[in-house]
Amino acid sequence: MKLKTLAILCSTTVLGNMAFVGSSMAATEVNFWYSGGTKPQQMMIKMMDEFNNSQDEYVIKGALQGNYQETFQKLQAGMASRTAPEVVLLDSTQAESMAGRKLVRDLRTFMDDDFNFNDFLSAFRQQVTYPNGTVYGLPAYGTTQIFYYNKQVLADNGFTENDLKTWQGVAKVSQAVTQKDAKGNTTYYGWEPMWGRHNLMDAALSNGAKFISYDGKTVLIDSPEWVEVWDSFRQWIHEDKIMRIHHGGQGWEYWYKTIDDVVKNRALGYTGSSGDQGDLDFTQLAATTQPGWGDHAAAPQAGAQIFVMPTGTDEAAAKGAFEFMEFYTSAENTARWSMFTGYIPVRESVKNVADYQSYTKANPQALIPLLQAATASKDFLDPTNGKISDALAIAADQVQIENIPAEKALKQAAKKAQRALDRANRS
Repeated sequence: MKLKTLAILCSTTVLGNMAFVGSSMAATEVNFWYSGGTKPQQMMIKMMDEFNNSQDEYVIKGALQGNYQETFQKLQAGMASRTAPEVVLLDSTQAESMAGRKLVRDLRTFMDDDFNFNDFLSAFRQQVTYPNGTVYGLPAYGTTQIFYYNKQVLADNGFTENDLKTWQGVAKVSQAVTQKDAKGNTTYYGWEPMWGRHNLMDAALSNGAKFISYDGKTVLIDSPEWVEVWDSFRQWIHEDKIMRIHHGGQGWEYWYKTIDDVVKNRALGYTGSSGDQGDLDFTQLAATTQPGWGDHAAAPQAGAQIFVMPTGTDEAAAKGAFEFMEFYTSAENTARWSMFTGYIPVRESVKNVADYQSYTKANPQALIPLLQAATASKDFLDPTNGKISDALAIAADQVQIENIPAEKALKQAAKKAQRALDRANRS
């Protein structure tokens, strides 16, 4: 990477997709698609600007998408029309789906001797590495969903954080703090799980649930461990009305409505991303790890948001994409990202960054995601290229929104998922 130098700009001519300014070639454009909340957006823009200003070979052209799912859907169309970007930020299941279809580059071809891949946290490094050594992505930042709650309201009702150590305890606390009007309508909720399959999956894993059998042949998402957990949430939301979810809307609208309920004192707490920390006031709120289920220890998932480089893009721009990824994931920058957004840093050497050491000492809530990630389950890597995850997403909507019994919803999901798994095992 060349250092940026001052040059006198003369008349410009264009040849192919490369522009020449005087006697100097202009920087190669690198297209990058990403999404995220307010704080991640701000820091991502800052990172792109700093990278662009640090050298004169490449210019990162960022394009903000509505959310991770919209990014993935648009990417499918881009791959088909050969308009995909050189680099894109996906969640772990989406990245695995792309890699499984051989639609992303093997990043080993870009790693020189100075690139210390082993410095990435082991759990995240393993998540992007196949047994044959292929590295299909680079962890951008770690994420796991944790608990946020109003510490004064909890104390005023005679509870402590220890009462939130199991989901049964959360339900007991929620029942006690919930407020209803004369007509029975809930005006203050005990807890707000986040819409979608992820919270429900985390709680099921904390009840000993498994996605598929150890031999990889049988889908297990309708087992008693799943049904018990999912139907408890259905009851808490629809029958007891001590919990609720926000759903639908544009992009992250449902997410911010959930946060607003806690911030504006309409609910005791919610289950949200480690990345929410940048938007929260910890003089009012506190953070803690997700709970276990009964006698089972907590086992929520923890994974990484992943940079992948789609195949079929310009080779020069692809080199620039990797250089941006390397810049972004340096120890200093992953520390800055974590301090500003709340997401988990991806490198071991972040522990040696003085600013990060000082920050976590002054802001102990920043260590909660790291604490949870140390014992968490890995993100489920779907062997059916997303079909099992899609079936669970449909079942989650049926349970959370439509009040359909979990046994019925999960049996339907398991049938679809089993057919997909059978096809995958035959191929």
